Amino acid sequence: MQYDFTSIMDRHGWDAMAVDGIGDPQGFAPGKPREGFDSIPMWVADMNFPTAPTITEAIIRRAEHPAFGYFQPRKEYFDAIINWHRTRNGVEHMSAEDIGYENGVLGCLVSALNAFTLPGEPVLLHSPTYIGFTHSITDAGREIVLSDLVQDEQGVWRMDYADMEQKIRAHHIHMAVFCSPHNPCGRVWERWEIEKAMEVYAANDVIVVSDEIWSDILLDGHRHIPTQSVSDEARNRTIAIYAPSKTFNLAGLIGSYHVVYNPYLRDRLNSAGQRTYYNSMNVLSMHALIGAYSPEGMDWVDQLCAVLSENVNAAYEFFTTKVQGVSLAKPEGTYMLYLDCQAWCQAHGKTQEELLHAGWDVGVTWQDGKPFHRPYAIRMNLAVPHSRVLEALNRLEKYVF
Repeated sequence: MQYDFTSIMDRHGWDAMAVDGIGDPQGFAPGKPREGFDSIPMWVADMNFPTAPTITEAIIRRAEHPAFGYFQPRKEYFDAIINWHRTRNGVEHMSAEDIGYENGVLGCLVSALNAFTLPGEPVLLHSPTYIGFTHSITDAGREIVLSDLVQDEQGVWRMDYADMEQKIRAHHIHMAVFCSPHNPCGRVWERWEIEKAMEVYAANDVIVVSDEIWSDILLDGHRHIPTQSVSDEARNRTIAIYAPSKTFNLAGLIGSYHVVYNPYLRDRLNSAGQRTYYNSMNVLSMHALIGAYSPEGMDWVDQLCAVLSENVNAAYEFFTTKVQGVSLAKPEGTYMLYLDCQAWCQAHGKTQEELLHAGWDVGVTWQDGKPFHRPYAIRMNLAVPHSRVLEALNRLEKYVF
């Protein structure tokens, strides 16, 4: 079946922060465009495509039954997760016992912080850093220690293992957050890279929270390697977190899950999550996951990744051939570009804020990248129909750059 990734979906008035939140002075949303331009939503990590039909079918089928009382997760829920990871990522020997519901990746992170660290203790993060990690860790009263990712001669983002080890030892760190694929850089880590990182963590007795929410959004044939799969050591010291929300644009339904094989880690994590009295599954979210993690859902994701690859390739070619002074690494996963605009701003006597607003003025609602820990950065969401990507690039070329 061919799915629709070309129609421009009207989301106005349908509770979509990505479009109705633009211009909201109370949040972190981009400003509204000036008269004569419509907004192309390219900021918050939200896709502007209709989700997989099997999801809406599953929700409607369940909603037709007129009782929504207390419930227990279905066996089909766990079976769908197990089959998804076996088929997509080659994961064997996952059981229902290893899987636990989470309201969100960040909620699971906070539960892990509460279970395995004390207030004031340090946590290792790579920089650039997803802003959700930053807020969750600091709001939980923990300290962030950053280890910068570095770009090699080909511009590929790499981990600095020596720096990681030095920071871990100097600050007596025993928890790290690992992002795979990486947001906002778009790296899909190779097996040897994950192995080497896990060797550093194991040598220093560090528990790893591995955010793998982007693991299905893979570009140009790249493959995701689950962190827990690289060694027995990794399997036993890692809390992995997944969700269908990024893959199928289901953030509004709420519903993530952890995979933890080590019984001690799993017991402590579950205890911390349950004692918040918030971490409870929604019955429609459960059925949405079952509809998503289906053979049709797999086919939908494959077509989605082909569309996103085309979008990323077009945008990467634009910035590398038509704009001098903006540098970027080509994403291997996610649908985000992370632009370093320092050279362009300095050459043109502009601030990052002025460049950012110049895009907003003509409806290119890209996102301020400074909170990800790079002062001249802009993050750009390419999960829109290809025609809208081309329109955004045309506006940038004509009015901004």
